[in-house]
Amino acid sequence: MGDLTNSDYYSKNQRNDVSSNHEGGFGVSVMELRELMELRGSEAVVKIQEEYGDMDGLCQRLRTSPTEGLTGDATDLDKRKEVYGENLIPPKKPKTFLQLVWEALQDVTLIILEVAALISLGLSFYQPPGGDSGESCGTAAAGAEDEGEAEAGWIEGAAILLSVVCVVLVTAFNDWSKEKQFRGLQSRIEQEQKFQVVRGAQVIQLPVADIVVGDIAQIKYGDLLPTDGVLIQGNDLKIDESSLTGESDHVKKAADRDPMLLSGTHVMEGSGRMLVTAVGVNSQTGIIFTLLGAGEPGEEEKKEKKGRIQDDNMENNQTKVKKQDGAAAMEMQPLKSAEGGEMEEKEKKKANVSKKEKSVLQGKLTKLAVQIGKAGLVMSAITVIILVLYFAVDNFVLQKRPWLTECTPIYVQYFVKFFIIGVTVLVVAVPEGLPLAVTISLAYSVKKMMKDHNLVRHLDACETMGNATAICSDKTGTLTTNRMTAVACYVGDVHYKEIPDPGLLSVKSLDILVNAISLNSAYTTKILPATKEGGLPMQVGNKTECGLLGLVLDLKRDYQPVRNQIPEEKLYKVYTFNSVRKSMSTVIKLPDGSFRMYSKGASEIVLKKCTKILNQEGETRVFRPRDKDEMVKKVIEPMACDGLRTICVAYRDFPGDPEPLWDNENDILNELTAVCVVGIEDPVRPEVPSAIVRCQRAGITVRMVTGDNINTARAIAIKCGIIHPGEDFLCIDGKEFNRRIRNEKGEVEQERMDKVWPKLRVLARSSPTDKHTLVKGIIDSCLTDQRQVVAVTGDGTNDGPALKKADVGFAMGIAGTDVAKEASDIILTDDNFSSIVMAVMWGRNVYDSISKFLQFQLTVNVVAVIVAFTGACITQDSPLKAVQMLWVNLIMDTFASLALATEPPTEALLMRKPYGRNKPLISSTMTKNILGHGIYQLVIIFSLLFVGEQIFDIDSGRHAPLHSPPSEHYTIIFNTFVLMQLFNEINARKIHGERNVFDGIFRNPIFCSIVFGTFAIQIVIVQFGGKPFSCTPLDLEKWGWCTFLGLGELVWGQVIATIPNSKLRFLRGAGQLTKKNEMPGDEDMNEDNEEIDHAERELRRGQVLWFRGLNRIQTQIRVVNAFRSSLYEGLEKPDSRPSIHNFMTHPEFRIEDTTPHIPLIDDTDLEEDPALRMIPLSQTSSQPQSPNKNNNAVDSGINLTIDTTSKSAASSGPASPLHSLETSL
Repeated sequence: MGDLTNSDYYSKNQRNDVSSNHEGGFGVSVMELRELMELRGSEAVVKIQEEYGDMDGLCQRLRTSPTEGLTGDATDLDKRKEVYGENLIPPKKPKTFLQLVWEALQDVTLIILEVAALISLGLSFYQPPGGDSGESCGTAAAGAEDEGEAEAGWIEGAAILLSVVCVVLVTAFNDWSKEKQFRGLQSRIEQEQKFQVVRGAQVIQLPVADIVVGDIAQIKYGDLLPTDGVLIQGNDLKIDESSLTGESDHVKKAADRDPMLLSGTHVMEGSGRMLVTAVGVNSQTGIIFTLLGAGEPGEEEKKEKKGRIQDDNMENNQTKVKKQDGAAAMEMQPLKSAEGGEMEEKEKKKANVSKKEKSVLQGKLTKLAVQIGKAGLVMSAITVIILVLYFAVDNFVLQKRPWLTECTPIYVQYFVKFFIIGVTVLVVAVPEGLPLAVTISLAYSVKKMMKDHNLVRHLDACETMGNATAICSDKTGTLTTNRMTAVACYVGDVHYKEIPDPGLLSVKSLDILVNAISLNSAYTTKILPATKEGGLPMQVGNKTECGLLGLVLDLKRDYQPVRNQIPEEKLYKVYTFNSVRKSMSTVIKLPDGSFRMYSKGASEIVLKKCTKILNQEGETRVFRPRDKDEMVKKVIEPMACDGLRTICVAYRDFPGDPEPLWDNENDILNELTAVCVVGIEDPVRPEVPSAIVRCQRAGITVRMVTGDNINTARAIAIKCGIIHPGEDFLCIDGKEFNRRIRNEKGEVEQERMDKVWPKLRVLARSSPTDKHTLVKGIIDSCLTDQRQVVAVTGDGTNDGPALKKADVGFAMGIAGTDVAKEASDIILTDDNFSSIVMAVMWGRNVYDSISKFLQFQLTVNVVAVIVAFTGACITQDSPLKAVQMLWVNLIMDTFASLALATEPPTEALLMRKPYGRNKPLISSTMTKNILGHGIYQLVIIFSLLFVGEQIFDIDSGRHAPLHSPPSEHYTIIFNTFVLMQLFNEINARKIHGERNVFDGIFRNPIFCSIVFGTFAIQIVIVQFGGKPFSCTPLDLEKWGWCTFLGLGELVWGQVIATIPNSKLRFLRGAGQLTKKNEMPGDEDMNEDNEEIDHAERELRRGQVLWFRGLNRIQTQIRVVNAFRSSLYEGLEKPDSRPSIHNFMTHPEFRIEDTTPHIPLIDDTDLEEDPALRMIPLSQTSSQPQSPNKNNNAVDSGINLTIDTTSKSAASSGPASPLHSLETSL
């Protein structure tokens, strides 16, 4: 079907183009090229030969040169774009503002409010017939005698509708700006990707979108191919095509066997040049994309919401294809790791969870919001029921009024009013600002992190970074400057501590050395003159090779003439560098028909393969194993201990006849002749040591994982401050690491791993698999009570699995390959370690911002709900009217989330340890603040409500009839309430109990403007709000009092800060929703990643906990019984019996798991739980002796509420604990 659609889609579009293509001066049409690209392997080779003769023929038809590329003439490029299309896949249209408004309207509470408001509107126009309406309908119509007032009945309904509109618009606007930021980020990420193209015989870097058909692109290890193309010349090229075919094995490509290269595939090894034949929608990726309907909304929208900011469109499409296969994790792991299948399964799960599930913080918040919402629902329902019952009882029972049909609408109007009050309580109770605050905070941070050189690809990575406990960093380029310079060498039996004068070396050795370095390195690696006066020369390409080329220049020779003599096409065979070989070799054919192979690589590896060495005269002499050992001790180790990277250069001659079997690598790369050993220095970045100190202060362990020699690695680690001499730490290499963590069968064992990683600081000569194993081992470890959160940096293609596995993967923006960037969560645009520290700071800041907002929001929620509820129950009317509540809701949800979520980070954030995953969202300090401020506000409001009219000498506003005018009394309550919230918003800026709440307030202009703005609007509402807001203007004196009571919040805040947390033990008891929920929740996530709806998950969790709880209780009963029997043996007097089994016999086992639990409040010390403190010591002592520490029922996620009052009745209680258990369950 696919092909058919393809050809259909195109036959429509291109039928008329075919002829014009040939007229366009190009000898081949889009359709022909598309057909060509659908062939594979030898078919393609045959087709090219039949149609075009050879590759040169194809190049001629496309009017390009295989060596010099396109001329780069602008008109020619435009024409190509016109004929063959641009290398863009048209993006999906963004949602319009109206669509976003429509989405915001889908909110259930808002819909309920709208309906209620409409009913209220409709009924307000109804007037009961007959003049004596007032009498017949009882209290219902009292007070409506004043004509004008009755007319104004519609205002309340209209005002509610209006405020709903406001809320919707604000929400939609927020979504819209968020979407806009995502798009900005998207385009930023797309511009980041550049590609090397030959134009006018010059190699230049082009943004991917500017590549056209006919370009000659240079491809190398780690590239993600941006277009389709045909290989012109390749060295040892291997491609990972799994993103298109699903085949995980790497495909070998060669110009004469399988020259077809497809967009969206990864170069895993080797290098080469390709002719671009299809771009954009005509490339293989584009075709799939078109089939999926690139322009259609839908699928991808949801993903975008989830904060999965797609990398280039390329990846979009892959992700989409995969999503449709239901194998969302297929492209998650482009690289097979050595551990094969089972690891992949886990990898898949991990990828699925982390990218699809909400982040830790969002998970905690969603749960919290659900809980608060449930509580609000119950409260509002009770409010409505009480109001309705009171009204009915009062009117029809106590005053014995008949139900008159003509009065029905009036009664209904009352009921609607009650209903609206109920719904308003609900609206205030549901903290819809929470998710909003997270989004705003993350979006704001992401935008600001750009300035700190962090390009965030997945939103939640930013917040995860705040919890990071370990960073595994690369050495080269991250901790060091990645400017390699050769500073020492060993040539002709002499060890030079600095680069020697060329005259000291024999001409023969020098020639071989210069040739070996010039030819046996990527021709794309160059040293260019400095761009500005007095600057250092620019290094382009592989930095280690640049260091070696620098050595050639230091020896007063030039590498370019050597390369011109033997251009890249004439190289006979190239063995490119990869992480297994750790060396690179190039074979050239000498004029006499024989071959010479130059080799370079890590010194200990290349020296092992050397059997000869050049002496001072440049003649070969035998190089025996004991010479090697001496060389390692005297030359290589001293260099490495100075932090130098040692590279050995060697060569070997082969006879021309018979030609060697080049594919038999082990025989070829052997019996080499060593030429020299070079020590290359890569200095530590100046800002790194201080950044590492900041990390260590912040409780983050920095580990260095590098491919370098162990001595080099240790020297650099000491310079950076990762290790300090005299500390207890491990520096080991990959071999030793694997020996320690694997059992006899070669499998990694977590117990062994747990012995190694806590002390490990440097892992040298490590393979990508080692890196992945280390990260996985640290993440899976259960040694610490908090699960470790690991960040990893990587730049190479082979770092992909480790970057994916880590909680946060950092890819290098400059040195990183496309594959690494694709696997990462954050791209470091300046490749600098200190940017990671900034990411930690921003991450912690997000967490703090959310906590600040929570502290503020929960205070308002608690107070508003209690006021509305008690007010309604006592005075039959909520002191805060529906519209006022909506205004309060708007302040606290939308504005406060903006104000508090945009606080800039401070250095102080790095002075404390990470929070960890199971740290409750609401710390004890926050609980203290919430309760403290709640009490203050409630006292003030209830005083105003019940004695306010006497204090201010005004009419009471209580028991007002249906459409009575607004009273001054209730206006004062509303005004005071809002002002208290405003000043409390300033208090909420600090959550760790700091005294100075104004500290740094002017660094956040958004906060200041929102506070002043809210105040101004409040003045307008009170003075001119009138009937819709149920307000009446207040004079200056009353404003003064309201403001005074509001300011009291700041003073009261200081009082609260004075109370030490330790005095408030009950806070811990109050939040005894201990860690129970975070942990099972996590297991749940890993066990079943299909999206189950929330309720179902709750249910399932309930069942799990229930069984687990039963098991634990049974274990405990066994323990207790065992104790009792042992006690009887030891004690003659059975009187002492109650001391133990009282503890077990009479607890009321309440399994309180109907609501989801969040660790809302710190409970660092369980023994301080008041319930347990009340039990005499003799009883508690039975607990520590239980053999398995998991048996503490308190751990198990079951709340054991020990009913201390029934202690006295113990004797009458049933004897067996099991009995009491059964009865209570």
